[in-house]
Amino acid sequence: MVTAARRPDEQPYSVDGIDVVPVRAGYANYVAATNLPYRRRMVAFARFARAARRVVLAQPRPDVVYATSPPLTMAGPAIAATRRFGVPLAFEVRDLWPEAPIQMGALRNPLLRSAARLAERRVYRAADALIALSPGIRDGMVQAGADRERITLVPNASDLELFRPDRDGWEWRRRHDLANRFVCAYLGTMGAANDLTQVIAAARELERRGVRDVTIVLCGDGARRPALEATVAEAGLANVRFCGPVPRAEAAQVAAAADALLVIFKALPALWKGSPNKFFDALAAGKPVIVNTPGWLAELVERNEAGVFVPPDDGDALANALVRLRDDPLLRERLGRNARALAEREFSRDLLAARVLDVLEALARSGRAADPRSRAPERVA
Repeated sequence: MVTAARRPDEQPYSVDGIDVVPVRAGYANYVAATNLPYRRRMVAFARFARAARRVVLAQPRPDVVYATSPPLTMAGPAIAATRRFGVPLAFEVRDLWPEAPIQMGALRNPLLRSAARLAERRVYRAADALIALSPGIRDGMVQAGADRERITLVPNASDLELFRPDRDGWEWRRRHDLANRFVCAYLGTMGAANDLTQVIAAARELERRGVRDVTIVLCGDGARRPALEATVAEAGLANVRFCGPVPRAEAAQVAAAADALLVIFKALPALWKGSPNKFFDALAAGKPVIVNTPGWLAELVERNEAGVFVPPDDGDALANALVRLRDDPLLRERLGRNARALAEREFSRDLLAARVLDVLEALARSGRAADPRSRAPERVA
């Protein structure tokens, strides 16, 4: 496996029999990357793709090439490797690129947009198998020219061992002076895509109503955190706390301490099609999940009675949801129980890993790459 180096001096290593080759280019810290201007991020993506191409082509011949995006620049080294070695390519799409940066206004140049869309179509044609992390991503891939028959749906998985409903979060509550409060927590990046202004609006509304026993905990880091902290301080909102960023094990403690968990995104259709880790970990924690993304996630929580959907950009609706959950412990218990059952039934790591393994083993057995005439050139980005 080729991945970004976490340290400049990091050497190849092995994890559970998987050889990992660190590439010293680009960046390995996702949160730090969200603080970069978009152009600098694109430069980092391109640097990593070039370096990864050199490293990949120097490895022994694989049975299958498996690449994951975003960024879409990963298509470059992936296609180069599959052409060099004559082996099949499986390409995973975790977010729709370039549709997401286009909708966010980060990719404005018409020529760059056209080039990115061309690269997207080329890699979809080049891949022998495609993996989509949500139904919306799958549909977006088809609209961009992917063959639906080549797409397998494999969402992100729930960490059923680390995030558990029987984990005791009382000590975390005590340490943060939250013992007698209803706590709703957000765990994740505070960037442009994770627009938390709706959460601040809900906190303002709770203050206006005189609701004093609800606390919103925002745990993480990102480009928008300083502005959010400044807004909270200026408004004097005592019902919003910031913490972290924290190690993943402590994130599980925060989830255990919370009465409900938030999954919030900016009001852009491309972002509503994602498969966010924080959602599946919230299910595993056995807590009601409040989501503001119409579509797949809203359908999951409503159909399975595992949480609450609130419309995006509606602070009043979020405030109403928090008060409702505070006032109805039996509802919280039922939604949390259903959330954990959903995680175990549909999103366990073993189940979803087996689905990916089936795809890779089928490609390896075929021993053939797609028709070279349909393949993209090696230089995709």
